[in-house]
Amino acid sequence: MGGAKKKGAAAMEKSQDDSKAKESGGKKDRKDKKGEKSEKKAEISVILDEEQAVKLIKSNNYLTIQELAKQTGVKISTANACLISLLNKGTVKRAGGFSGHWIYQSVN
Repeated sequence: MGGAKKKGAAAMEKSQDDSKAKESGGKKDRKDKKGEKSEKKAEISVILDEEQAVKLIKSNNYLTIQELAKQTGVKISTANACLISLLNKGTVKRAGGFSGHWIYQSVN
């Protein structure tokens, strides 16, 4: 009554590749995973100038981390690190916000 289930297209193609590899006596053509990782990725280092950040905050009166990142073209983590550094130096202060979504204002 019930027979073997019919294989899908991908499974059929895979079994054909396996049978061809067995006939030729070679191993299945697989990419070497170590060879794939041998390429080095370029390290991206973006530095946000604190003077540039202060100018943006002064020109906008208020600024969030997301706005600073968007206007300077850097990652949010870089903008956050810059604003925290400025906060510790006393150049900017938190004017509002909550739960990490702070609004920063320059100290005049």
